[in-house]
Amino acid sequence: MSTNMKRALSYLLGLFILSIGISFTIIARLGAGAWDALAVGLSNLTGFSVGTWVILIGVILIFVNALILKNRPQLISIVTVIILGYFIDFWLIIVFPNFFVETILIRFVILLIGVLLMGIGIATYLQGKFAIIPIDGFMMAIQNRLKVSLGVAKTIAEITALVFAFFAGGPIGIGTVIVTLSIGSMIQIFFPHLERFVHGYN
Repeated sequence: MSTNMKRALSYLLGLFILSIGISFTIIARLGAGAWDALAVGLSNLTGFSVGTWVILIGVILIFVNALILKNRPQLISIVTVIILGYFIDFWLIIVFPNFFVETILIRFVILLIGVLLMGIGIATYLQGKFAIIPIDGFMMAIQNRLKVSLGVAKTIAEITALVFAFFAGGPIGIGTVIVTLSIGSMIQIFFPHLERFVHGYN
């Protein structure tokens, strides 16, 4: 398989995996990741779907990232966030519209699987080197501006979103803390392995 084919497959597969992970953290009802809690909170306030708010938040962040990096807005990223938004709505509206589990242990397992899939999904789709999700663009803009590791930048970005999610009334809980503190490390773990597989880097 050619490198370009691997990149294209990584891009789409990564977004698909990421959307499953995000959906799992939401349906676990233990608190979603900060950005997703923000989207859920805004969805509850307005009636727009979670996926729609993922797209709208992404568009806003495209311009925020441009300001941080003092570059032109990466409008091509709208393609990525639209794909992710529709994937999320597919899982939440079509596949799991009435999903409800009372057992706390099972919900916790669903949450942890979701976090794992989010880390794998982000690390996978980034290998496509196409148009990153504006949320991850925000992470990388922070990394570039503050000269910190990818993991630290992701944590800073998550905490920023957490503040907005709180005021939007999003589902914040122990799951939010777990996602916020672990997703950066998950990406850091999987990224180099996937990079070697897709691009053949040593």
